Amino acid sequence: MAKTFEKAVTGFNHNIKHKGKVYHVQTEDSGVNNPHIITHLFVGGNILATKKNSYADITKTPNLSEHVRELMEEQHKEMLRNLINGAYDNVGNSTSYQPGEIHTQPKKPEPEPMPLIEATLTPPALPPEVLAARQLKEAPKENNVGVETLFGEDLISEKSLDEVILSYLAGEGGS
Repeated sequence: MAKTFEKAVTGFNHNIKHKGKVYHVQTEDSGVNNPHIITHLFVGGNILATKKNSYADITKTPNLSEHVRELMEEQHKEMLRNLINGAYDNVGNSTSYQPGEIHTQPKKPEPEPMPLIEATLTPPALPPEVLAARQLKEAPKENNVGVETLFGEDLISEKSLDEVILSYLAGEGGS
């Protein structure tokens, strides 16, 4: 007794160029839990035609996966033959519509592009600290290191950190 398949049979995909357009034909099996073979014909991402057949009546057949594969091949080839024979030449048009736009409505013209407006570039506003520094009446003092600064002149030292720590500790021990 042949074992039945649980998963769907692998499908088919073909791209066909016909009368200047590229069509995509896709056939797939839905598996024994939903025994259908579905073939779609796409152009430009849109479905032009669909064919769906059930094989629920043969699910108990031995070698079911081989039978399903044969049915899929035949359905796929039928869609390809119909395409080449012109069955879908007048289906759909090349006009594209926006979502919500119905084909009986005339297409709206594209809006006119907005004219470019020349912008005058203004420099960005300066931070308040910079503005305050610029408004000082006297120039910043030069510290003993030779660096101009607005604050902290008395905190800057030429001593190394080790020397500062040693002098601190020496001062603490002497009291």
